[in-house]
Amino acid sequence: MRFFSDNAAAAHPAVLEAMIAANTLDTAYDSDALSRKLDGAFSDLFETEVTALWVTTGTAANCLALAAMVPSYGGVLCHREAHINVDEAGAPEFFSGGAKLLLVDGPGAKLTVDAVAEARGRIRADVHQTQPNALSITNASEYGLVYTPEETAALGEFAHTHKLAFHLDGARFANAVVSTGASPADLTWRAGVDALSFGFVKNGGLSTEALILFDRDLADSVLRRRKRAGHLLSKGRYMAAQLLAMLDEEIWLTNARAANEAATRLADAAGDRLVHPVQANEVFLRLTAEEAASLRQQGYDFYDWGVGEARLVTSWDQDLAAVDRLATAIRAL
Repeated sequence: MRFFSDNAAAAHPAVLEAMIAANTLDTAYDSDALSRKLDGAFSDLFETEVTALWVTTGTAANCLALAAMVPSYGGVLCHREAHINVDEAGAPEFFSGGAKLLLVDGPGAKLTVDAVAEARGRIRADVHQTQPNALSITNASEYGLVYTPEETAALGEFAHTHKLAFHLDGARFANAVVSTGASPADLTWRAGVDALSFGFVKNGGLSTEALILFDRDLADSVLRRRKRAGHLLSKGRYMAAQLLAMLDEEIWLTNARAANEAATRLADAAGDRLVHPVQANEVFLRLTAEEAASLRQQGYDFYDWGVGEARLVTSWDQDLAAVDRLATAIRAL
């Protein structure tokens, strides 16, 4: 009955079992046998050689990558409602030593080449204004919209033409992969992405996210920054075990597929109440205060999202019977 956030979902049993199996003596930090498997496992997934690192949070993954891409006096072009701007408490600026976020608008928290070009064009090429060094997008976006490979590639081409590093916040990357039907490679490095924050916690993980570096020249900087930031855990094998468990038998895709399906059921019931198309596992609805109160009285929990709007997020382990009851309740409003 809870539709607040996929952050609150349970950890997948395979993740817990993998951590128990990892509970043996091994080398400390990231020199253990499981951590050493990550580069190979993620290279297979992405069909190219990558550096894959475990980190404790998506914020750490985003900010370690951006700090390696952008000097302290530089800037990051991103959407005004991007997580790195709205929900990370100044962490990108902190990790980078002061780099500025350069904000761009776009419907559904998505960027287009035209919008980015217009924003970049307003910045004079002189010492009085912060110069952009990177472009950051989120897939799926903060409003649950996905970038196709073609949209991502267009932004990637723009970024590299203008000598910008290209960062992808993939807190719900699995949901975007399932929604588009595209390969992980086509949504990332083939489209010009240099670094990916690959979310697992929202999708059935416990306490580990992956930072995937397609530009492997970033690795040394990120490794040193991870240690300096206090994110190099002593017993890294428990972190690596979680990621490897999610990749095994494509659990990460199965879980995302379940979450997306639950959101689709709610979307089908919502009709013209939908604020944005439902393309991943977030549903934004137009609800009056009285309608929201009615749903809560029936036991459904969710966030109010601005005046007259609500956000519902579905998870990999959502009870579909509860989802269908909520769909019925929405139709009855």
